[in-house]
Amino acid sequence: MTDQDKYVIMAENLVKIYKTKDIEVMALQGLDLLIERGEVMAIIGNSGSGKSTLLNMIGGLDKPSAGKLIVDGKDLFKMRERDLVDYKTATVGFVWQNNARNLIPYLTALENVMMPMQFNNVKPIKNKKHRALELLELTGIGKRAKHRLSQLSGGEQQRVAIALSLANYPSVLLADEPTGSVDTKTSNVIMDMFRTVNRELGTTVVIVTHDREISKKVERVVAIRDGKTSSEFVMSYSDKLAGIEGFTREAVELAVFDRAGRIQIPREFLDKMGLDGNRVQIHMDDENRVILSAPEGV
Repeated sequence: MTDQDKYVIMAENLVKIYKTKDIEVMALQGLDLLIERGEVMAIIGNSGSGKSTLLNMIGGLDKPSAGKLIVDGKDLFKMRERDLVDYKTATVGFVWQNNARNLIPYLTALENVMMPMQFNNVKPIKNKKHRALELLELTGIGKRAKHRLSQLSGGEQQRVAIALSLANYPSVLLADEPTGSVDTKTSNVIMDMFRTVNRELGTTVVIVTHDREISKKVERVVAIRDGKTSSEFVMSYSDKLAGIEGFTREAVELAVFDRAGRIQIPREFLDKMGLDGNRVQIHMDDENRVILSAPEGV
């Protein structure tokens, strides 16, 4: 199996520089990321960390400045403008936090889901109405197909948005803060919907959010800090505890090193070490654990 067979998204040393008249800002600073086909995963980070920039580049809405970005076998660096239009139509689907970006208010739920199919020249869909109804049923809102947005709740509108994002059989579904404007109950329903979409259609789901609680709702979470992949959260529990009723798995944060062996050390760790300057002492103990400490006598 090749890397392109295994990974639907491959980002290597990805850089994005925004230039204005007076300043340059590096939104991404050599980010590395691999996402397997069929994953449901989340990318988290504080405001300004670079997560939205990464989402826009995977979605073809923004171009990288340097590095490598391949999505579903397509090299976004080599893509022409016309190819990019087809890519955004058929390879990726979007779910935005603001439903005004997802849906057209004067159309019914059914008409909204059918709309992107009109522009699909890559994988033309013959029976658009059947496809739309199928997706509305999958997202649990088939009975509301003929209702306009004003007749739907916020959670129902988000379900329509998910159905719309899947209209053209995308390989990757990108969700930008999809639970940011709904209550906890609706948030859980939406997350269940993503898992259903993944299970039934095999679509890779990538959720971008600032909400660290998302780590309890997906199997893999990647944290971005200062434009780089800094850590991953994975679910872990002891074999002795597995299967015990009422036991909740814990998310363990693991540091991620890049191809050069570099890792990011959280600022709060460095502050607790009481460093004077930007140097640390590194050694390995008898159990092969790497120890960082403030330099002594240097």
